[in-house]
Amino acid sequence: MNLNDKKVLVVGLARTGIACARFLVNRGARVTVTDMKPADRVAGEMAELARFPITWELGGHDESSFLTSDLIVVSPGVPMEHPLLLKAKSAGQEIISEVELASRFLSVPLVAITGTNGKTTTTTLIGELFKACGRHPFVGGNIGTPLIQATEAEVPADVVVAEISSFQLEWISSFRPRIAILLNLTEDHLDRYLEMETYCSAKARIFENQTGDDYALLNLDAPLVARLAPLLKARLFPMSQKQELVEGIFHRDGVITFRHDGKEARFPTADYLLKGSHNTENIMAALASALLSGCDESRCGKAVASFAGLRHRMELVRRINGVAWYEDSKGTNVGSVVKSLESFPGGITLIAGGKDKGGSYEPLAELVRERVAHLILIGEARQRLSRALGELTDTRFAETLEEAVAVAHRLTRPGGVVLFSPACSSFDMFRDYEERANRFISAVQRLDGDRS
Repeated sequence: MNLNDKKVLVVGLARTGIACARFLVNRGARVTVTDMKPADRVAGEMAELARFPITWELGGHDESSFLTSDLIVVSPGVPMEHPLLLKAKSAGQEIISEVELASRFLSVPLVAITGTNGKTTTTTLIGELFKACGRHPFVGGNIGTPLIQATEAEVPADVVVAEISSFQLEWISSFRPRIAILLNLTEDHLDRYLEMETYCSAKARIFENQTGDDYALLNLDAPLVARLAPLLKARLFPMSQKQELVEGIFHRDGVITFRHDGKEARFPTADYLLKGSHNTENIMAALASALLSGCDESRCGKAVASFAGLRHRMELVRRINGVAWYEDSKGTNVGSVVKSLESFPGGITLIAGGKDKGGSYEPLAELVRERVAHLILIGEARQRLSRALGELTDTRFAETLEEAVAVAHRLTRPGGVVLFSPACSSFDMFRDYEERANRFISAVQRLDGDRS
């Protein structure tokens, strides 16, 4: 792909936009960056690109830029239905996502992971397995480091492992992973997708450009995922915790078994640090990816056993007066919170709420009724959460996360659990889920042992 002297418009100036603009300028493109935020609100981002010859269109978009550019690169936060993108598409302009741009410059195998939950854990674990086997992976994508940076790494990678969101898949055209993984599909991002089917279709695009030389890993235990099997052009490699597979990877009686082309490898899970059925799915996907890529099974087994998981996912913050405080800020959708609530038999004080994503909270109802002693709601979604769940248990409102922590400290009895698992995004009150997590951790760390 020759970018020299091409007129390229980058839409959206966040982490991805910064990385794309830098890459494009370095490839000789004439770059314009546009963002709805005014200059004073993106001063930090602009400073990162200060030494690059970039044209800025801030505080709004110029329609002519959309209609006269040779290429438009869209950041994941910009919806496909943006009127200027629709006009540009109708005019025949080429519009791509950052992951599509990056994929055109990758010369090593790509392992891509998507799904509603478990993406980041699986992506990170796959990277650790490759490292344990002497490979040099680039690990990025939606996990935090833009995929485009894989093309600029000082030490070239021999494999790329990328978490891919539905947003990033919206504007692909030739993006083709050597191994593509779809972990699960539950309601999420229905504030952006009007229907669940549209969301599922966006996720399924990860398989769109694969061929018979590639692998598609599907979780057969997830009905919306399993139904894609007949549509694949890649070689299906299934995984399951409910059925034994002749070809694929499955979990039964505390052992993960990998079977491929007549060979078998077994991995006892009793000593694994990652617990829970959802993490077993993540582990199976990671093991399958590494073993299909030629990694050594013994080294993979040792690496999985020593992997303790990631921050902000069911992380024990501390214990106070016999109460365990867990931070699960990455629990940004209902399916994730279901898994978190299932981790405790009862006595839970659940702190939830944030920016509503449009899905149903009904899947939480039975668990809230049976296991949640107190429900403390914050953020924009608190009224909707209250209507769905408030009558099932003792329910309180809090204006801030710090107030919610104080209320939980007062209410939760010894032997109980305080779980911060929002079921919502963070953007109503915080920059991102990490800032939200750190605010919760700080509030909990400031608590003393006095329950009065």
